[in-house]
Amino acid sequence: MSGVFFSILLQNVMTMKCLVSIFFLLLSMVAELLYAQPPAVFSSNLPIVVIRTNGVPITDEPKITADMGLISNPGGARNSLNDPFNGYNGKIGIEIRGQSSMSFPMKSYTVELRTPSGASQDLSVLGMEKESDWVLYATYLDKTLMRNFLAYTLSREMGNWAANCRFVELFLNDQYQGVYVFMEKIKRNSARVNIPKMSASDISGDALTGGYIFSLDKEPNGWFSAYVPPFATNSSTRQFSYVYPKPEDIVQEQKDYIRAYVDSFETALRGPQFQDPVRGVRRFAHIPSFIDYLIINELSRNVDGYRLSSYFHKSRNSIDRRIHAGPVWDYDLSFRNADYCSGSDITGWAFRFNSVCPGDGAGLVPFWWERLMTDTAFLGELNCRWKTLRKTTLSIERINTLIDSVSNLLSESQQRHFSKWPILGIYVWPNPKPIASSYKEEIALLRSWITSRIGWIDDNLPRTGLCAEALPGFQGCLYGWGSIQV
Repeated sequence: MSGVFFSILLQNVMTMKCLVSIFFLLLSMVAELLYAQPPAVFSSNLPIVVIRTNGVPITDEPKITADMGLISNPGGARNSLNDPFNGYNGKIGIEIRGQSSMSFPMKSYTVELRTPSGASQDLSVLGMEKESDWVLYATYLDKTLMRNFLAYTLSREMGNWAANCRFVELFLNDQYQGVYVFMEKIKRNSARVNIPKMSASDISGDALTGGYIFSLDKEPNGWFSAYVPPFATNSSTRQFSYVYPKPEDIVQEQKDYIRAYVDSFETALRGPQFQDPVRGVRRFAHIPSFIDYLIINELSRNVDGYRLSSYFHKSRNSIDRRIHAGPVWDYDLSFRNADYCSGSDITGWAFRFNSVCPGDGAGLVPFWWERLMTDTAFLGELNCRWKTLRKTTLSIERINTLIDSVSNLLSESQQRHFSKWPILGIYVWPNPKPIASSYKEEIALLRSWITSRIGWIDDNLPRTGLCAEALPGFQGCLYGWGSIQV
């Protein structure tokens, strides 16, 4: 009996110990719940964009309706997901944008600001001029996160319109997506491409002469050039695209006009009197804009330069009858970020792409640039412009200041970005070798390449014209920019 008694007693003791253990475990869990720190709320020194599609997938076309909130606190204060939407809070239309970039996991988007009823509305975003159409550019291919920013900023500082940019961090359907560039889209607008508005009734007189925006790109929808590109392996010619008026809006009279005008420009440039200041190409082309366009493409050695995402615009004849080159656009594969067709080389002229890749299927560079670079007056103006810019906008010091300002701004957010997209040190088409293993090394490679590229252009730009030599006491030359100091 005593054995049974002690056995029962032992079982009860064990049960009591178990109950006591469970009690203290529960007590500990309650205490942890009561006194535990709440999970950290996401915050950033960059503005935060929050987009919710309410269960609807974003497609290439058409735009879907979604909700967007923007957090951008004034005075340099940090931005938190807990903060109210103070930069924008409303409806948007959104679609995926891009061509080859669509295959990457980080997508770029076109965004249209909309009223609750679905109409587009012009509003200022992040201090930029009012508009309804914007771009959320994905920085996936560009591990410095800043190549487009650099090209656009330098072009603006040269006196041309180019897209303003703001770095943001994006949450899409409550999922972190990384560092994006919220930027202006190329569009006819008094604050963007400042040319007159056209309607379907503008079919005669001065109203028919402008404004127009057209381009060379991968998705042509317009007319064909009469001239085969240099070094081409077949007789195919380049096809232009209507940008403004849009392909669905432009009427036949307007199509006929802009085609005939570009044909006249090409004929004058190709003809024996192309350098004639009255009858030659200067009658049809705004030469200073072509020079600035060439400088940005050569500085960055843009592998897509001159042949893809290449925009041109024309105002009304009563304002300016000449074709202007630009705005610059799409520089993610520039500044040493392409391992094909000599895209990452320090040496060589980018406008001679066709001599390196004559069979490229995406499109060849039209003959314009080869021809212009045989124009002695053009070369003289180019020489003046380059020397002036090298002392200001294109000085090594100024460019390094831009690079430093962005890398410092992104020092925090780039860590989250590359945690989301762990591609540092990994080949992502078309990264050239060596492939940087850290963000710091990406910036160092960019800085070093630009310095070397500028040095090569300094040494190889044709020395001709009034600015061929920096003579003591020389006061400058007049070539469309005012007095240019050398």
